[in-house]
Amino acid sequence: MPLTVEDLLAVPELHLALVAGADGRQRVIEAAHVSELGRPGEWLQGGELLMTTGLVLPVDRDSCRAFVADVVGGGAAALALGLGHGQPHREAPATLVEAAREAGLPLLTVPDQVPFIAVTKAVFAARAAEERLALEHTVDVQRGLTVAAASGAGLDAILKVWLDTTGRTAVVTDALGRRLAAVGADPDGPGRLLDATRAVLAEVSAQGLRGSAVVDDADLTVGVRPIGARRLRGHLLLAGPTGGGRSGDRLIDAALLSVLTIELERRHLAREPHRRARTAAMGRLTSGGMSDEAAERLLAALEVSTGRLRGLAVQTPPGEAEELAADLSLALPGGLVRFAGDVVEALLVDGVDVAAVLARFASGRPAGIGSALRPGTAAITLRQARSLIAASARLGRPAEATEDGVGRLLLTLGPPDLLAAFADAALAPIDAADPRGEILATLRVWLDANGVWDAAAERLGVHRHTVRNRIDRVERLTGKALASAAARHELWLALEAREALAHTTPPRR
Repeated sequence: MPLTVEDLLAVPELHLALVAGADGRQRVIEAAHVSELGRPGEWLQGGELLMTTGLVLPVDRDSCRAFVADVVGGGAAALALGLGHGQPHREAPATLVEAAREAGLPLLTVPDQVPFIAVTKAVFAARAAEERLALEHTVDVQRGLTVAAASGAGLDAILKVWLDTTGRTAVVTDALGRRLAAVGADPDGPGRLLDATRAVLAEVSAQGLRGSAVVDDADLTVGVRPIGARRLRGHLLLAGPTGGGRSGDRLIDAALLSVLTIELERRHLAREPHRRARTAAMGRLTSGGMSDEAAERLLAALEVSTGRLRGLAVQTPPGEAEELAADLSLALPGGLVRFAGDVVEALLVDGVDVAAVLARFASGRPAGIGSALRPGTAAITLRQARSLIAASARLGRPAEATEDGVGRLLLTLGPPDLLAAFADAALAPIDAADPRGEILATLRVWLDANGVWDAAAERLGVHRHTVRNRIDRVERLTGKALASAAARHELWLALEAREALAHTTPPRR
């Protein structure tokens, strides 16, 4: 237990007396310091028992108040005045007692027969005993945690030992912030920890094993610490002063983190057969020749229900594919993930936020996303995804194959100035005669309607003769006969080029 003013007063051989500031008996004394300065506050660090013989101590009321205020401002836990033969004071001056009482500062007197060094030794002996007890407690907690981890009973057993030995609420999450295990004397405690840290977990997770935080939420302080050996496996949410507590607290926290790291790494390895089974199932889905019905039965056996699958392919730096595949298998419903070389492939079910998954686990990596297709055609969407990796590297963002976006995607791979020049050359005559853009809009709708007049008119909300008149004007302005497929294709490409330029992200350099 920490040494308090009351504990020090109880040491019989010191014969200390408390003459003011009785309400401060429970103040913790961190050290003992002797000073005869008139303003010692700036030399204090906080928590000291400041001892003085009062050699330069003022005796008038205002000066005593200023001296006590300086001591209090320096963070002293208590003030001790040496008395007796050969000392400036035989008893504590009434003005000093009054000033200490007003400030709530414990004022002790040290009798003549007790040297200050005896008080100093008593303080540091108590601190040493405290540190020894803290170390013994740390060893006991470490031993209990190790036994729980070695028993194979899992996270719940480890956290039960933690709660029994420290009384502190703790929550363990996976890398996605999902709760794996929790303990707390208060049934609502783990929930409060999760609520308090929810806003910072994503930010901390993005920093991997370097990410940690301390969250102060009302009367609750929560430490967020990463768990994992070489890669982030989860987080420990811990109530209490994980960073600012005593060294013993920090050692115990570190012991818990070490044991949890071993447990989550063990879990990771234990899931390897499960991942291999999912990889084998993915191989069957993408081998070709499987009907939609057979593919759906296979997915149902894997507890996956979806009408469509999308392929995902991510290029990783050398040596990182296996770890990324393991992360994605945990994050993606169904866990249909595999890797070959430095490319990780996955099949995504409906509803997955692909952008969020990539931002969390593969930020900045070239990635291709295939179209949403029937389960029996999974090989096609995965082939699309692989083919888009190079395009993604060029664009500096994930490249996605959509029903109407592949042609535009290919256009974005060309130099922007060249695309703009092509589009302007083809459409400039129309631009000059069409400041409001009605003719270009009609041309776009008419081309998308495959030249069907009635369909284009209905989409535009105009008469079919209006559409015909505008298309006739396009032919006059451009000199192209739109009965020719080549002429229609050229204008369509020009319109697509402008649309692509509007959505192109400048390439990374």
